[in-house]
Amino acid sequence: MFLDNKAIKLSILAIIGAGFIFSGCTSKSSNGTYTGKRVYKTIPNEKIRNSKAMHRATMRPYTIAGKRYYPTLAKVGDVQRGIASWYGPNFHAKKTSNGEVYNMYADTAAHKTLPMNTMVRVDNKDNGKSVILRINDRGPFVSGRIIDLSNKAAHDIGMVKKGTARVNVTVLGFHAKIATTKEEKAEVATVGKYFVQVGAFSRLEGAKITKRKFEMALENRYRVIIKSTDLNRVWISGFRSESEARDFRSNNGLNSAMIIAE
Repeated sequence: MFLDNKAIKLSILAIIGAGFIFSGCTSKSSNGTYTGKRVYKTIPNEKIRNSKAMHRATMRPYTIAGKRYYPTLAKVGDVQRGIASWYGPNFHAKKTSNGEVYNMYADTAAHKTLPMNTMVRVDNKDNGKSVILRINDRGPFVSGRIIDLSNKAAHDIGMVKKGTARVNVTVLGFHAKIATTKEEKAEVATVGKYFVQVGAFSRLEGAKITKRKFEMALENRYRVIIKSTDLNRVWISGFRSESEARDFRSNNGLNSAMIIAE
């Protein structure tokens, strides 16, 4: 084992969330009272930001209002289902999370974890309308919502007055392009499985004891499994990226633990 039992319990119960301070907008929410009658400043078309440095910066874990978010790679065809909202006047002409200027009349959206410049189709399940958008911001940071649309996009799928809508969000491509070939569709592959190994035992009973201790202390999003090969290894699973696994390890005093990728 890497830590004694008391140290494990104390470290795992520590709050996960210290670290990287996110610099994007933190208060996006739907604005169902906006009618679209007022004219706002025109934003000139600007070059899409798609540098490696921008992607490195925007794919780091970040914390908003005490909650930790882990930007994650995806693949074409991935679908998320949930509630969409929209944002507009309060953020028009301000900086987005990837450094662009937010234009509420453009076909863009904010998402908490998808890579910047991911192309998505948003289908309004309430009326059947759809729109294709580019992710260039982070949000919405309201419980239960999965995507924040520009004002134009909200008009396109008929959700401005209501403020929210039940939607499907389907990944279509990356780097501001809709994938059309097999190579493009495979350009950003599915994230592999990552585990944090917290123990290795010759006897299965020792692994089971450690497994139970971690299960008592961990939040529901993570699972503890035993991988039996030459040894009985105790792994924590549920990490969507290597950075998330490393973040969990450092925040819980498990610096001797190994990170396993499969």
